[in-house]
Amino acid sequence: MKKILSIIVIYAAFLWTALAQGTDTSQTMQEMYLNTFTITGTRTPKTLNNTPVVTRVISAKEIEKLDATDIKDVLLSELPGVEFSYSMNQQVSMRLQGLGGMSVLFLIDGERLAGETLDNIDFQRLNMDNIERIEIVKGAASALYGSNSVGAVVNIITKSKSEPWAAQINTRFGSKHNEQRHGGNLSFRQGKFTNLFNAQYDTQDSYRVYDEGKTDSSLVFGTYQWNLKDKLIYKINNNHEIIAKGGFYFHERNSSIQQKDRARDYAGGIRYRGRLNDDNSLEIGYTADRYDKSDFYPEIKKEYIDYQNTQHSLRALFTHTFSDDLSLIVGGDGMYDYLMSYQFIESDNSHDQYTSDFFAQADYNIGKHWNLIGGVRADYFSKYGWELSPKLAAMYKLEKLKFRGSYSKGFRAPTLKEMYMNFNMGNVFNIYGNEDLQAEKTNSFCLSAEYLQKYYCITVTGFYNILDNEISTVWDSTLSSQSGTNGAMRYINVEGTDLASVDVSFAANYPNGINLKLNYGYFHEFPHNDAPNTSDSRPHTLTAQIGYHKGWKNYQFDVILNGRYLSEANFYSVSSSNSGVYDTYSKTFSPAYTLWRLSTLHKFYNCFSITLSIDNLFNYIPKHYDYNSPYTVGTTFSIGAALDIDKFVDIL
Repeated sequence: MKKILSIIVIYAAFLWTALAQGTDTSQTMQEMYLNTFTITGTRTPKTLNNTPVVTRVISAKEIEKLDATDIKDVLLSELPGVEFSYSMNQQVSMRLQGLGGMSVLFLIDGERLAGETLDNIDFQRLNMDNIERIEIVKGAASALYGSNSVGAVVNIITKSKSEPWAAQINTRFGSKHNEQRHGGNLSFRQGKFTNLFNAQYDTQDSYRVYDEGKTDSSLVFGTYQWNLKDKLIYKINNNHEIIAKGGFYFHERNSSIQQKDRARDYAGGIRYRGRLNDDNSLEIGYTADRYDKSDFYPEIKKEYIDYQNTQHSLRALFTHTFSDDLSLIVGGDGMYDYLMSYQFIESDNSHDQYTSDFFAQADYNIGKHWNLIGGVRADYFSKYGWELSPKLAAMYKLEKLKFRGSYSKGFRAPTLKEMYMNFNMGNVFNIYGNEDLQAEKTNSFCLSAEYLQKYYCITVTGFYNILDNEISTVWDSTLSSQSGTNGAMRYINVEGTDLASVDVSFAANYPNGINLKLNYGYFHEFPHNDAPNTSDSRPHTLTAQIGYHKGWKNYQFDVILNGRYLSEANFYSVSSSNSGVYDTYSKTFSPAYTLWRLSTLHKFYNCFSITLSIDNLFNYIPKHYDYNSPYTVGTTFSIGAALDIDKFVDIL
C-alpha cells in the first residue's frame, strides 16, 4: 500500500506542475455535442445535440485512455447498472438493471452477431482495436432493431477513414498470470480504394483466486485468442460507395489438461451505400456470420465441433427527405438462422428458422424547439408468427435545456435453443425446451432532462419497463420421472415484472485540461402478483472518472482515475428441499464492493505512446466468492506501448 500511495503522490505532483504549463486542445462540452454524430437511436445520422433518443457515445480517444481490451472493460467503466459475472463452466453472463444479457442487443456497424454462449454473444470477439466509437441506447428499441433490443442496444462503429497510409503496432503486459496483448493496424487510401486491416492476439495463463481468508478458491482458466478484421471501401464517387468486410476469430480455453475448449468465427459481408439525389438515399447489404464451438483433445490431436450457429442476413434501407423538417426512412431485413448444438437430442441435433421484417420511421422538426420521431416495425418468425413494435419519441429544445421523452415496445423472441433444448446437466438434472414459447414483451417509457453548458453537461433520465411473458426456466415435476435424474427444468413464459431505474450523469471538460465523468444508477423491481424479488441487480451503482490532459509541442500527458461502486443486493433465490422439490425460496444477498484503477497515458512526438496502469488500486478481495463476485488477485500493474509507424517515418 505504501508503494501505491507513493506512486499516487508522484502523479499528483506531476499533474500539479503541469496545470500551469503547456497547451490544451480539448473540446468544450458544447463543441462535443455539436460535432459528435450518432446513428443508433434513429438509424439516420444526427448530432448528440439534436437526437431525441438518449444516447451515450464513447469515442476512440476515451477507449484508448481506458486501456480497454474488449467491450466488457468499456461498459464496466462507463455504464452504471451493468455487471458481468461467471456462470456455468465460467461462461460470461451479463445483467443490466434487472434484465439478462439476452435483452441487450450487440451490433457491429449495425449488424447482428451469431453465436450465443450462455445468455449473449462471445464478448471476447469484440476487441477495441480499430473502433471509431461505441453508441449505447438504453430502453426498448425493437421498432428499429427487432428481437433482443429490450433493455439496450450497444452498437460498435468501426473506422472507415485513413490517411494515404497508416500503420500501428501495440503491445501490453500485465504483472500477473502472464497477461499479454499484442496487435497492429494497417490502412491505406489509394485512389477510390481504402483498406483497413486489424490483428490482435491476447493470452493469459490459468490462475487461482482466493477469498479474503484464503479458505475458498476458484480456478480461472487460461486462454489465448486471435482477432483478424479487414474492411475494404470502394468510393465510386462522392455519392456512392461499396464496403466489403471480413473477419476471423479464434479462441482456446484451457478447461483441463485432457481437453481444450475452442471457438471460431467467420464473418463477412458487402454493403452498398449511396445518395441517389438530393432527397433520396439507399443502403443495401448482405452479411454472413458463422460461429463454432468445439472440443480439442491434445493427446490424440482430434477436434470435434459440437455447436454451430450460422446467420445469413439481407438488408435494405431507403431514406426520403420531404423537406429540411421532415424525412422518412423505410427498410426491411431477412435472415436465415441455423443452429446445431450438443444440447439438442442426437437424432435431431439441428434446427433452423427464417425471419423477416419491415419498418418505417418518420422524423419531423416542428419549428426550432420540437423534434418528433414515430415508427413501427413488423417482424415475422417462421417458428411462431408475428410481432409488432411501435415507437414514439419527442424532444423539446431550448438554448441550454432539453427534455426528451419516449414510448417504445420491445420484444425478445425465443431462441432455437430455448425451443428445442434437451440436455442432461451432468446427470444431475435435465433442461427441456418448449416449442410453444412466445416472445418476451416490454412496454418501455423514458423521460429525460439535460442541461448543457459550455464546460459541463448534466442529464437525469428515468426508465420504466413493464415486462411480460418473461422467458425463464422452472422446475417441472411432471418431467422429473422421465428424465432419469434428480429433477428437470423447462423453458416457459412466466409472469413478468416492472422495472424502474434512474440514471444521473455529469460530464465536464474544463479549459485547464481537467475532465470529469460521474454516472449514478438506481434500480428497483416490482414483481407481478406479489412474487418474491429474484433480481440480483444492485439498487445503487456508480462509475466515476477523473482525468487530466495537457499537451506540449512534442509530448501529451493524460492521467485517469476510474472507479466503480456496486451496492449490496438483497433478493430471493430458488432453493431445494431434501425431497428434491425446487419450489421454495431463500433470502440471500450479494455484498457491496468498489474497484479503482489509475492510468497514465504518455504520447511522444504524436507517434509513440506508453500506458502505465494500476488496477484494483486499493487491493479489494472478496470475503467469499460467489457467482457474481469480481475475480481478483489483488492489485495488479500493467504497461502498454504503441507506435504509429507512419507518423514516426514523417519525423525522421
